[in-house]
Amino acid sequence: MRVFLKSIEILGGPRKLVEHRNLTWLPSLMAASYAIVYSKEKNYTAEQIAEILGMSRQSVEHMLRADAEAIRAKIEAGEQDEERKTHTAGALAKLAYREIQAGRDEINLAIEISRQVAKSLGEDWAFHVLSRIKGTDFPVEKETLREKLGEMEIKGRKLEQLLEKIECPVRTPAELLHRIKTALEE
Repeated sequence: MRVFLKSIEILGGPRKLVEHRNLTWLPSLMAASYAIVYSKEKNYTAEQIAEILGMSRQSVEHMLRADAEAIRAKIEAGEQDEERKTHTAGALAKLAYREIQAGRDEINLAIEISRQVAKSLGEDWAFHVLSRIKGTDFPVEKETLREKLGEMEIKGRKLEQLLEKIECPVRTPAELLHRIKTALEE
């Protein structure tokens, strides 16, 4: 989802999509976002990704081979590329993935969504963890977590002890909550 949203941001936001009548790009952009993440994070082949997404292997290969820098230049020049949606979507997803990996995305949106989910599940500790890490750049290491979370206790256990059980770096706030929860259950 982060790659998808970052791709839309690169295009100029939802308003630009509407202005340029590019709403038909959204399904391709979502598929490309998944394809890039599966390729980069899970090392899935084009064939595996195609099977998961219900697409042709050739379409996935186009997405994965797309020239991100050529698309960046077209976007900056204000050019349209309506004819090759999968290629454009793949290139945009690649650009978005790179931006996220470089720490240039809106992590506060992810934190706010995670905070609301934690609160609705009645896991108050999760809400407090999210509040204390607000503004933290991810991925994050243990030392930064120790600094941000201090002497916090969760369900009667010192967070310092739980952090020893957590593998770092932690890539997202949601991943941090999941790892803390797993450590609590051990």
